[in-house]
Amino acid sequence: MTEAAPLSLCAREPHVPADRLVAEMVPPPRFDSVRFDTYVPDPGQPSQMEAVKVLAGFAGGLGGAHASGGGRRRWFARKPTAPSGPRGVYLDGGYGVGKTHLLASLWHATPADPSLKAFGTFVELTNLVGALGFQQTVRTLSGHRLLCIDEFELDDPGDTVLVSSLLGRLVEEGVALAATSNTLPGKLGEGRFAAADFLREIQGLSAHFRPLRIDGEDYRHRGLPAAPDPYADDEVTRAAYATEGASLDDFPMLLDHLAKVHPSRYGALTDGIRAVCLTDVRPVPDQSTALRLVVLADRLYDREVPVLASGLPFDRLFSDEMLNGGYRKKYFRAISRLTALARDAKALIAQ
Repeated sequence: MTEAAPLSLCAREPHVPADRLVAEMVPPPRFDSVRFDTYVPDPGQPSQMEAVKVLAGFAGGLGGAHASGGGRRRWFARKPTAPSGPRGVYLDGGYGVGKTHLLASLWHATPADPSLKAFGTFVELTNLVGALGFQQTVRTLSGHRLLCIDEFELDDPGDTVLVSSLLGRLVEEGVALAATSNTLPGKLGEGRFAAADFLREIQGLSAHFRPLRIDGEDYRHRGLPAAPDPYADDEVTRAAYATEGASLDDFPMLLDHLAKVHPSRYGALTDGIRAVCLTDVRPVPDQSTALRLVVLADRLYDREVPVLASGLPFDRLFSDEMLNGGYRKKYFRAISRLTALARDAKALIAQ
């Protein structure tokens, strides 16, 4: 065991300045090195290879001057004309088919300086608007060549209208858009309805998007052994003490602490954490708590932080009512990602 006690997420209350939110709008660490040629399409799913071809061509088409003139307009410049034809792509598919990999590959492949490209989740984009204000967010992003939005969500009407208005302004400024969203596993036909819902919700922007359906099974569990069963409390505790940079928290206490930290700070909450160890995992008590846990799971997955836990397995975190409700897509994504991180954590027990 190490001499130092493990870290605690519950002891952290990070402050994140607005300029950090802007600076961090890049693909997360997990997707730093992904490219189109590192995406491994399923031979049985032709839509995956087709998506690679379409997105590579889309990236190549963004190499010219910015539609508004190559940068931020001067105060006396004429307002640019909205570009004709599709100015965006929408990736629609189930969990774990590699949509984020493809979206990050598009960001990397777009021939523009990183300062002229932005990448973030739907939640991170709404957090940015909350931090900067609507008009300042428009000014900040309007000179960009590309805006990538991962996990576009339709379950909060207010946020959806807010982001829809933002996207409308950015398209007018000549910014290209790309977005992903999820379809429930086993409901292939639902993907087309999801695309229609997306295009309807972003009123007036339909003509700027080309929907791309990506079929397939969750690669995170494709051909891999089942996720490990939860460990005993003492095993998790020993692993936390034996792992440099690990955190150790009681799961119910962590859920209570998440209510005190704005979700925009969950990334900062995990800064420097090399492994998350949790004891007494139990069902999430309510929907507000569950949605906060989803955001934390996303940030841990982005940063490739393994999660070692005792108590219930992660597929029992959410009630049947939650999994059948309006936020079900988020919950299934969280289960998929936490399961992958639990598999990564097996090595901590072997130390």
